[in-house]
Amino acid sequence: MSAIYDGALADLVDELGKLPGIGPKSAQRLAFHILQSPAQQVEKLASALTEVKRRVNFCEICGNVAEGEKCAICQDTRRDQSVICVVEEAKDVVAIERTREYRGLYHVLGGAIDPMAGIGPDQLRIKQLLTRLQTGDVKECVIATDPNLEGEATATYVIRLLSTVGVNVSKLASGLPVGGDLEYADEVTLGRAFQGRTQVHTSE
Repeated sequence: MSAIYDGALADLVDELGKLPGIGPKSAQRLAFHILQSPAQQVEKLASALTEVKRRVNFCEICGNVAEGEKCAICQDTRRDQSVICVVEEAKDVVAIERTREYRGLYHVLGGAIDPMAGIGPDQLRIKQLLTRLQTGDVKECVIATDPNLEGEATATYVIRLLSTVGVNVSKLASGLPVGGDLEYADEVTLGRAFQGRTQVHTSE
């Protein structure tokens, strides 16, 4: 569709179209919205994009987004240090925090096992999780991967590894739609899944 336009507008449509979930028509609509917006508003958007790349990175402990070496959750001493919730992406942390049902720590794997996409266990932050568990402070790991094929494969792999570590392992209860993403689950459904999580391994 960008072939209809020339120069800067075509480039903008092309770049917007590369964003996840943005098709050609949505890219065109966003491009024209930006074109018609006041210059100050566009400058704020451009500044926010630049700043997020300059200032935001990933927590050295859990892999969540952070503006320093550690994220706000890892720095919060009020959190339950004995429980770690294992998720695929940093955006899943936000989804779970909205439920207000969980007050432990997190570990972000950075994706899910997906052989078709060339992603195996070595590409995920699984070794870092095992390292965190060596301190003996963690008593339970909650597996909260997405309820789809890749998420289930990742959960199975991680559960198998953790069964030899000496921690209790639980998995979110049913109630989450199969084939869906945690990111899109509503707070009530996700909260109930946490309340009804089932234990899949015990250290005893």
